[in-house]
Amino acid sequence: MAQAELKHFSTPDEVRTFEKGQLELVHIGGGVVGRVTLEPGWRWSLHVKPIAGTEWCEAPHFQYQLSGRMHVLLADGTEMESQAGDVIRLSAGHDAWVVGDDPVVVIDWAGASNYAKQT
Repeated sequence: MAQAELKHFSTPDEVRTFEKGQLELVHIGGGVVGRVTLEPGWRWSLHVKPIAGTEWCEAPHFQYQLSGRMHVLLADGTEMESQAGDVIRLSAGHDAWVVGDDPVVVIDWAGASNYAKQT
């Protein structure tokens, strides 16, 4: 029997807010997809690290970037900058920040369920 599900980020199942950012989560197909919006001036180590309580972001990410520019620093010293249209895979152990004056919006298929989660 064919099955289908339809969800929309205008009515997410959960919303997590943090300084200069927001995460909207939809639960679908037994998984979780997140839309993360990060405002200019946001940096993980300043705005989410206090929530996570870890030295680096430990959430792995597999995401598609819809807007803005983001700089990523991995714990091993590797750096990269992403922009709208990029598909990004990040392992645990990174910091990131918004570059410029435009918000960064990404759709995240991995790591979103644990991101900015209050403990």
